[in-house]
Amino acid sequence: MGSVGRVISVVDDLPVYYESYGEGRPLVFLPGWGNANGEAQDVHEPVFEQHPDWRRIYLDPPGTGNTPSRPWIKDQDGMLDVIARVIDDLVGSSGSGATGSAAAGSGAAGWGATGSAATGSAAAGSAVAGSGVAGSGVTGSFAIAGTSAGGLHARGIVRRDPARILGLLLRVPGVVVDRTQRTLPEYRPLIAEPRFSSDEDPRPLLHTPEYLEAHREKQRRFYLPAEEQADLEFLGAIQRDVSTYSLSMDPAARLEAPTLIVTGRQDTMTGYADAWSLLGDYPRATYAVLDRADHDLPVQNHALYRALVSDWLTRVEEMADAS
Repeated sequence: MGSVGRVISVVDDLPVYYESYGEGRPLVFLPGWGNANGEAQDVHEPVFEQHPDWRRIYLDPPGTGNTPSRPWIKDQDGMLDVIARVIDDLVGSSGSGATGSAAAGSGAAGWGATGSAATGSAAAGSAVAGSGVAGSGVTGSFAIAGTSAGGLHARGIVRRDPARILGLLLRVPGVVVDRTQRTLPEYRPLIAEPRFSSDEDPRPLLHTPEYLEAHREKQRRFYLPAEEQADLEFLGAIQRDVSTYSLSMDPAARLEAPTLIVTGRQDTMTGYADAWSLLGDYPRATYAVLDRADHDLPVQNHALYRALVSDWLTRVEEMADAS
């Protein structure tokens, strides 16, 4: 696994916890709303056995994991500001990026928000900031990956300075903040066998002993501990109102760097259809909709997901080496 560090980056009076593994090009992982960094490590670290020349940085955003909350963070703009400053601290700043606010940021607490606004769609009319192409020679360049709400945080970071971004990975990304405006599939178990269900897992995708055990193990190892650690009052105050759960600036921005978007065909939290609108911003994107996959993907299909991530890393490495 290479070098291991459990470190603090201080933003004003806020100690932000992160874990760093390996050496090489930086790749920053942002978790879903209310989640900590452990789940992303478990899912992604095996991929780096074939891609060792990366410094993987797993952040705990404010109010999650080992990072406390602060009363001066009142909305997603404040959350994104902290994340951006930590990234600058860890990988260096290009000194040429935009400084305005951007994007919105499920996991334990969930991505859902209700209200009267929706943000985050891309396609025509997207903003173009910077060149949208990063190379190894760009000061402070890095790749970024976001899960669920972390996907919108990642897009907000891209929007600030696309020229720094080596690559973008979006897993079950939150695109439309207002849940009532999302395009979502109905919940319907693919294999229904009620005798295998329980209060611990009331809406499983497959009622099979193997799937249920894998899903419950993920809940026990990552989501339940993250929920116990999270400052739910702080996170809930931001999440319950679309005006504070949204970013004040549309995170859409053209990015020429290799991109991977992975969605679940049975994801009833963020869905799969809304993310299709992002392709206009990302001409180097692979877009995958996985069957037997909901918002917690991957549960049993780790090999397929990791193959997609490995292909993305190969494309990022190829482009960065050529720059």
